[in-house]
Amino acid sequence: VSNAAFPFRSFRRMELGLVPALVGRLTYTGGLGYEIWIKSDYQLALYDLILREGAAFGLKLFGGRALNSLRLEKSWGSWAREYRPIYGPFEAGLDPFVDLKKNGFVGRDAALRERDQGPKRRLTTFVVDARDADVIGDEPVWHDGRVVGWITSGGYAHHVGKSVALGYVPAEIAGAEGGFEIEIIGERRKAVPVARPLYDPDGRAMRG
Repeated sequence: VSNAAFPFRSFRRMELGLVPALVGRLTYTGGLGYEIWIKSDYQLALYDLILREGAAFGLKLFGGRALNSLRLEKSWGSWAREYRPIYGPFEAGLDPFVDLKKNGFVGRDAALRERDQGPKRRLTTFVVDARDADVIGDEPVWHDGRVVGWITSGGYAHHVGKSVALGYVPAEIAGAEGGFEIEIIGERRKAVPVARPLYDPDGRAMRG
């Protein structure tokens, strides 16, 4: 699993102990990590194996809220929130992962139209001037005094110490530097769009 033998975004079959698995050199935390796919029959055995082998390295469990905080610092969307059938790949910033040279895949014609016509909206990351509450989703996004979009998810990013929100705004103003506000519990709070991830913007950590 060295960088040379198993570089970032690699994917292969492996045996973890006695557990057959599909392993991807991928991360949802922004650090060096792997995603493991196995049959549910092996879940407990693999869980015990990872905890046992990881004890010497100080391995600890963490929960979904921590994971959410880490992915927000990387401006990574989540399925069913930022990534849904109502958003096209160019709107969601997923176009680098769509190979339009391939024929016959579901959604190719729609992706071609979106590319040629241009996306109507853009997924944008905001740092919010929040006080005692962060966004959770579906909050309105204001720009120059009018509602222009909506928040899909967000929360507090503990490592960088900022309140972060992800949401969609019209493509023509997605690059604007100012004028944005996000309404949280009836109060409009200043929001600043950020073009690069707040943590490790060059992605060096996850590449080892």
